[in-house]
Amino acid sequence: MKRIALLGSTGSIGTQALEVVSAHPGLFEVEVLSAHSNAALLIEQAKKYKPNAVVITDESKYREVKDALMMHPVKVFAGPSSLTEVVQWESVDMVLGAILGFAGLKSIIAAISAGKRIALANKETLVVAGEMVMKLARERGVPVLPVDSEHSAIFQCLVGEDLRTIEKVILTASGGPFLGRKPNYLVNVKSSHALQHPIWSMGAKISIDSATLMNKGLEMIEAKWLFGLENEQIDVTIHAQSIIHSMVQFTDGSMKAQMGLPDMKLPIQYALAFPQRLTNTFKRVDFKDYPKLTFEAPDYKTFRNLAIAKDAMYRGGNAPCVLNAANEMVVDAFLHNKVGFLEMSDMIEKTLEKVPFVAQPTLPDFERTDAEARTYAAEFIKKSQLSIY
Repeated sequence: MKRIALLGSTGSIGTQALEVVSAHPGLFEVEVLSAHSNAALLIEQAKKYKPNAVVITDESKYREVKDALMMHPVKVFAGPSSLTEVVQWESVDMVLGAILGFAGLKSIIAAISAGKRIALANKETLVVAGEMVMKLARERGVPVLPVDSEHSAIFQCLVGEDLRTIEKVILTASGGPFLGRKPNYLVNVKSSHALQHPIWSMGAKISIDSATLMNKGLEMIEAKWLFGLENEQIDVTIHAQSIIHSMVQFTDGSMKAQMGLPDMKLPIQYALAFPQRLTNTFKRVDFKDYPKLTFEAPDYKTFRNLAIAKDAMYRGGNAPCVLNAANEMVVDAFLHNKVGFLEMSDMIEKTLEKVPFVAQPTLPDFERTDAEARTYAAEFIKKSQLSIY
């Protein structure tokens, strides 16, 4: 029985993780649930799964959650600092990090420091501070198991392999809703268009990242640290059918691919249960439905976020932290119709130019970098809005 702290339980990954837990009641038990501001769903989940504790990081929602769970044996905490405390409890065996963005970093570091097994869906943790996080995980002997479908695919391909024989990993990308489109089309798209992903059902922020290909750029950086790769060993290909989730090419020229229907519950289950491979009732691939699997190079010129992210990966230091913070800001602005689709790349580039480069950042450096990048990005967003009027 693994007792799990599920950070970000009300999001897309969190709700699907709870479906996996429900399907295997003899293997998993919910110890902690957390949400940022979705108090109603957190309360509903707490009543159903009966965790030891819940955390609502938006402190203004504390009283609502506390009152609703008063008659239930569930401890209620509030604020981000509570997350870093509960993940260190002796009663927690594994932490599933599904909090979006920079906000998930401290709780994962705290969990690793306490020797907790990690299932990581929060790619930004490794984008921002991958070198630091993975060094700490090695020192503490803590496994970091990927939940992203692409990194889970690579991980599955590498089980039993000598990592020194990796020649290249190839991350697959669906291409998002605007595959094949050019700038003259993209200049007019709205957030409602970008949210309509043709394959995957995801949260709003990740859906926009998929549409801009920033998601794939962030995944390149995550893969670098997760698997200890050199920049040159990471590649991206567009695979519109999303049946092959990623591939590994080895030094003898052979290649492994992990395949399956696009369903996030599969990589979630694999990470929670590893090294077991559990039986489930998920729909299986029928190749009669996919007579052709296609691959093509990404359009770096049109979808500039992928090129910007790749440059940040090569630059290293605090550059990926700036990239992530600026992207979070502009995506939120785009979702609220404050900036255009193509403007997002311009603003991320400008923010990278403004924030001072730090080659060997510490955690305080990351916190300072994140704050500075958000400030600059906010200024660019404001100027963009003023120019409209």
